[in-house]
Amino acid sequence: MWLLFQTNLLLLVLLYFYFSYALLSSVFPSSCQLQGEFHLNGVHKTGDVILGGLFPVHFFKSVPDLSFISEPQQPTCHGFYVQGFRLAQIMAFAIDEINKNSELLPNVTLGYSLYDNCAELGIGFRGALSLVNGQEEQIILDHACAGNPLVIGIVGDSSSTRSIAISSVLGLYRVPMVSYFATCSCLTDRQKYPSFFRTIPSDAFQVRAMIQILKHFGWTWAGLLISNDDYGHNAARSLQSELSRSGEGCLAYFEVLPRDKNTDEVRRIVNVMKKSTARVVIVFAYESHILNLMNEVVTQNVTGLQWMASEAWTAAAVLQTPQLMPYLGGTLGIAIRHGEIPGLREFLLKIRPTLHYNNSYGNSMVNQFWEFTFQCRFAPAPPGWLEGGGALCTGQEKLQNVDNEFLDITNLRPEYNVYKAVYALAYSLDDMLRCKPGRGPFSGNSCGALQSLEPWQLVYYLERVNFTTPFGDEVSFDENGDVVPIYDVMNWLWLPDGSTEVQNVGEVKRSTFKGEELILDEDKIFWNFDLKKPPRSVCSESCPPGTHMVRRKAEPKCCFDCIPCSEGKITNKSNSFECTSCPEDFWSNPQRDYCVPKKTEFLSYHEPLGICLAATSLLGTLICAVVLGIFFYHRRTPIIRASNSELSFQLLLSLKLCFLCSLLFIGRPRMWTCQLRHAAFGISFVLCVSCILVKTMVVLAVFKASKPGGGTSLKWFGVMQQRGTVLFLTSIQAAICTTWLVSSSPTPHKNTQYQNDKIVYECAFGSTVGFAVLLGYIGVLAFLSFLIAFLARNLPDSFNEAKLITFSMLIFCAVWVAFVPVYISSPGNYADAVEVFAILASSFGLLITLFGPKCYIIIMRPELNTKKAIMGRGSES
Repeated sequence: MWLLFQTNLLLLVLLYFYFSYALLSSVFPSSCQLQGEFHLNGVHKTGDVILGGLFPVHFFKSVPDLSFISEPQQPTCHGFYVQGFRLAQIMAFAIDEINKNSELLPNVTLGYSLYDNCAELGIGFRGALSLVNGQEEQIILDHACAGNPLVIGIVGDSSSTRSIAISSVLGLYRVPMVSYFATCSCLTDRQKYPSFFRTIPSDAFQVRAMIQILKHFGWTWAGLLISNDDYGHNAARSLQSELSRSGEGCLAYFEVLPRDKNTDEVRRIVNVMKKSTARVVIVFAYESHILNLMNEVVTQNVTGLQWMASEAWTAAAVLQTPQLMPYLGGTLGIAIRHGEIPGLREFLLKIRPTLHYNNSYGNSMVNQFWEFTFQCRFAPAPPGWLEGGGALCTGQEKLQNVDNEFLDITNLRPEYNVYKAVYALAYSLDDMLRCKPGRGPFSGNSCGALQSLEPWQLVYYLERVNFTTPFGDEVSFDENGDVVPIYDVMNWLWLPDGSTEVQNVGEVKRSTFKGEELILDEDKIFWNFDLKKPPRSVCSESCPPGTHMVRRKAEPKCCFDCIPCSEGKITNKSNSFECTSCPEDFWSNPQRDYCVPKKTEFLSYHEPLGICLAATSLLGTLICAVVLGIFFYHRRTPIIRASNSELSFQLLLSLKLCFLCSLLFIGRPRMWTCQLRHAAFGISFVLCVSCILVKTMVVLAVFKASKPGGGTSLKWFGVMQQRGTVLFLTSIQAAICTTWLVSSSPTPHKNTQYQNDKIVYECAFGSTVGFAVLLGYIGVLAFLSFLIAFLARNLPDSFNEAKLITFSMLIFCAVWVAFVPVYISSPGNYADAVEVFAILASSFGLLITLFGPKCYIIIMRPELNTKKAIMGRGSES
């Protein structure tokens, strides 16, 4: 906020100065005179069209006396920066190369005015205003508007803060400005900066490139350090926004590096880093900020950190020292795309100083470089220089004998951006001058002309420029003035001999078809750890399968605990903070990582219980068939005839049906088996019990008919009446079953209430009332049979079948009375087994008690199967 206030205040002061100048010019209609002159360090070359440039040739400035008791002196710069001077020479080389190119801007000579901004906003702003307004001491106002041609475009500035301030003013006049190093994503706002372009990707892409690297190595927990300026704060906002949007990671801490050497604040920041569990540190700052930080890191011996460098310090040689490499070795950084510029070294070797140098501001930039490089001074030398053993510069010193970074063209990065920026302006101007009259883009289909060239016309062509550098890189700008983004991924290699090397291990680029793409050669990466592998930097390890994340209170979302999923749920791959339920017919496996089909359970023919019950049912059916055969074969014997052979045959057939109906309860329930099983069971047993009931009533009628005056009782129990009674009683049960099936039919049902991990296939009753009425009706008939048989139990022995009926009904009723509570309490397929067991038990009870004694007599004691024997037992008693 303070930086923004300073910028706005400076803008107001400078604008006030120029408004005052305009007011004074009205007083002097024939001429105007500058009220002051900016003493700027620069280098110039005349031409038909002038391009401006702003470069940090010096690091610092001296602050003049601002007491205003005398005219304030101009600020002066010191601390020569060789790389900044080389950037200026790259621009001079590019313009010289363009002027020699007969195909690009033919018959047009480019010139330049390059100023030193001293890495300061105020001086950079002075340089920009001087470029667009000129610095002539006096301008004669005539028709020719005499004076040096003004610039039509500026290459610069290197800082985001200075670019924001300068382009906000130049944008008012649509003067194009092409930066080679300003990365702040805020500069993409075309409403605020309509004529700003850059040949370096914005921080937004740099941030996404870093997130790509974090994602690639699984680093979800990192610290963030930024410089206290527009560059740092905008990068932090972009990083936080992208992390929040993508969900790829969290910040363990976020600290702002102080501008000055505030040791207490730096110590506090290092303590935060030391205590944090984050092993990755992302730094958006300049090397001057990081030097103060690293001194404290060395003091506290904070090792085991993986540093990630922004493009501002990825190639900073000042940090690649034997003292710092034990801590910074293995650093991964985002670097500006490197390029090759043929002929550059030869051009640099041709640089020569101005021998009549006298500390003026014209071409002093080259002379200052010469003095810095050869540690000499041009005449007249400063006082005491010669006395102290200093040498005078002759201008004949040999640059090729100097071993410094000025002539090192193997790693051209910001220099390559300057080169592309100059060519972008040149190609745009060339496109404009090739416009055919009547087909131009401006009003009336007009074209721009060299004699009346306006800067805003060049902005139109800059937005559409598209060319390829000799290195093979395509250069064009999008709607925000950003170049097609591409970054190199660098790695700080610490060699065994103690030397360092910044090696290229990959690139991050964006293409039309593949989008943003990260390419890494992991085999080349040097890791400054004992295991020589990438570190783990997570707040919480990923939850294993079968668990879900639960965020820790008051901590970032990357910090969580892993809670096992409950039964029937598995890890949700789309939302790791919750478990997802398995589909209805599935259940979670023991590890809770995927769903498996639920075990199905029903009374099956393939399991021991089902096999036993089915075998017993078939055995009962077989026995019934055997007894039926015995009875049919001996149907004319007295014992068969005495036991009402027709009812006996009906009873045996009904028992056979009872045995067979139990098979409907075994096997996977289906619609037809569910509907048939209870209907068959109910009708079969009613038929059986009806036969027993009629048989019991016939016994009583025969006994009464044997007494005097009781002969009329038999006429109600003739054969037709017996058949009719059985049919009538059975038809009632058939009606009950039909009503039940029509109104609320039993259906197959998947029951998961017994066990969640199993599906119990059963037949839902549909109507419990229908099943209760069915059983109740059987129970009523059985009770009546038991009651009548019980009353007839003391009849003479010749009529002792009543005792057998009593005993059989006693067994029958006992089985079914016990059946009801056991059936209700039996889970799953055991309910069907209980019902089958009740059917078989009651059927065997009836079969054995009613037909066992007769078969015994027929087979084992045939001598008793005579009329005399049967009648005789009655007299003996």
